[in-house]
This record gives sequence, structure tokens and C-alpha cells, in this order.
Amino acid sequence: MAKTAPARAKSSARGPRNNSSAGGRARGRKRRDEEVLDAAARVFARRGYSDASVQDVADELGILKGSLYHYISTKEDLLFWLLEDVHGDVEEILDEVAAVEDLDPLARIELYVHRQVVYNLDNLERISIYYHDVDSLSPERHETIISRRRAHERFITGLIREAQAQGLADASMDARILANCLFATIIWTYRWYKPNGRVSREKIATHCASFALRGVVGQA
Repeated sequence: MAKTAPARAKSSARGPRNNSSAGGRARGRKRRDEEVLDAAARVFARRGYSDASVQDVADELGILKGSLYHYISTKEDLLFWLLEDVHGDVEEILDEVAAVEDLDPLARIELYVHRQVVYNLDNLERISIYYHDVDSLSPERHETIISRRRAHERFITGLIREAQAQGLADASMDARILANCLFATIIWTYRWYKPNGRVSREKIATHCASFALRGVVGQA
């Protein structure tokens, strides 16, 4: 039997608006879906996706392995839904940054970098899984995730080109290369950030945004 991905927590429940019983059941399903994804994230982060098993995830949830197959057909389903969940979150950030009024392209880039870094540092397990294990997906699912990533690349590259056209950034630099360098600044933080360290995630995000912005501006 085909399985559907767990519903995202921010999705609206379907059904009659005034049916409190149906709404309660929907909320219960969403909570359980999130519990499954959270358990999978902990197991994959701790053991590594390739070494983890469906049994490990079931044990983490405290349920029988057979019960977990109510949600999935294969272990890859869990990985794919985790990565889709990450993209749902970061796409919200992109949409919110794009919707802010009266920002020049550099200020919009700065806000985007700051918010993405904070998100990454708040979601270290999932971000680690994303960058370690995305290539473990089947070709079709891999392309689905990569195509969603390209939307961010287009967004930032477009903002860099706007800044260059307005004389705010060095127009002699390749906007696509600058965008790749900017994303490297965002991404790599998950490798060295320590949640219990002396530097706050807000300070790290501010530094990363400033660093990335100076690279974009260049000799302008």
C-alpha cells in the first residue's frame, strides 16, 4: 500500500471548520507524524543514515517495527520526508525575506543569510542529515530536493545581480560564484557550531551575514 508523507505541522487541517472532533484527530496525526520525523532525525544523526535501520527508529519511538510501516514503505521515505521538511522551513524564510518591503538588495541578502544561519544552528541534526545524506536518495527524489535548492540559488543570484546593476556591488564579479560562496558561509556553520559554546547563535548569524555581504560588495 502506498504511503503518504507525514503532514507538516503548519499545514491547515482539512475537513469541516467547526468539527472539533475531526480537528482534534488531525492535530493528533500531525503530532504523531512529527514524532516519527523527530525520531528518525535523532537516529540518523546519531548512527548515520546508512547504518541506521527502521528497527532503530521504531526503538527510538518505543513502538513495534510493524507499526512504523503504517507511515513508511522504506527507510528512504523517512530521509526524503525529513529533507522535504527542511525545505518547507527554509522556503518560508525565503518567502518572508522576499516579502519585506523597502529593502535594497544588499539588505535583503543580509537578512536572508542571518535568518538561514539561525535556522541551521537551531536544527543541527536535520541540517547535518541534509548535507551528509541527500545523495542517498533515489535519482527522482534526489532531483526533487535539488530542484527546491535551486530556488534559493536563483533568489540570491538575482539579488546579487540587482546590487551590481545598482552600483552597490562589484559588477566585475560572477554573481553565481558569489552566491556559491555565500551559501558556503551559511552551510558550513553546522560543522563547527557548539550549542553550549560561549558564542550565541545570533552573534554567529550576524558575523556570517556581515562576512557574506562584504564578499558580495567586493571593490564596489
